[in-house]
Amino acid sequence: MSRTWHSLLILACLAAGPVLAQDTVREIEQEGIERTSDGRAVQQQVDKLHSESRDLVDEYYAHLKLVDGLKLYNAMLQRQLQNQTEEISILQNSIADVATVERQILPIMSRMIDGLEQFIGFDVPFLIEERENRVADLRALLPRADVTVAEKTRRVMEAYQIENDYGRTIEAYRGKLDLASASFDADFLRVGRVALMYRVVGSDDIGFWDQEGKQWVPLSSGRWRRYVDQGLKVARQEIAPELISVAIDPAQEVQR
Repeated sequence: MSRTWHSLLILACLAAGPVLAQDTVREIEQEGIERTSDGRAVQQQVDKLHSESRDLVDEYYAHLKLVDGLKLYNAMLQRQLQNQTEEISILQNSIADVATVERQILPIMSRMIDGLEQFIGFDVPFLIEERENRVADLRALLPRADVTVAEKTRRVMEAYQIENDYGRTIEAYRGKLDLASASFDADFLRVGRVALMYRVVGSDDIGFWDQEGKQWVPLSSGRWRRYVDQGLKVARQEIAPELISVAIDPAQEVQR
């Protein structure tokens, strides 16, 4: 009886062995699966951390580039500010120089206007009113604070240029002629500053200005009437330019 029981026990153990082994394999497999799953999760976490780290590193380098750019920009602004400071200093010195020049040039222009007025007084008396008004305008312009020194200088130099141009041009104009105690309307012919002749409007009276004697000298010769008429037409561009005769010496002209 005992031997039979013992045999049955051995048979039961032999039968249970494969079952236990199979369970063990399953447990190992399950544990492997769990470990693989855990490893995958860990790897995903590692990948995520790596990606986040890479993003942080990229962001860090981007900020470094931005900082470098700001440093360069600040350095450029500093140089620009330094240059502007130097320019301001130069401009301030220039302003001081301009003020000095203004103090020096205004008296010079005043003397130039005086000289221009004296010159007109000594010159051949053509367009007297126009020229004297120009001098008066310059005198009124000089003390004005709303006009720059450059503009004042330009106007004075322009007046001198106009006077200079009179010496090399021919001109015909109408004006008043004060002769003896009477005043007449007359056509005037100016040939540079060499000669100034007149023809009384509505009359055959002609004459010229004697610069040495500072007086008007009548001309009685009929040929001078033709010369004056010819010169007036040339000056008015009514005929082509040509040689004309002018009276300049009263002693010779009155004798003719």
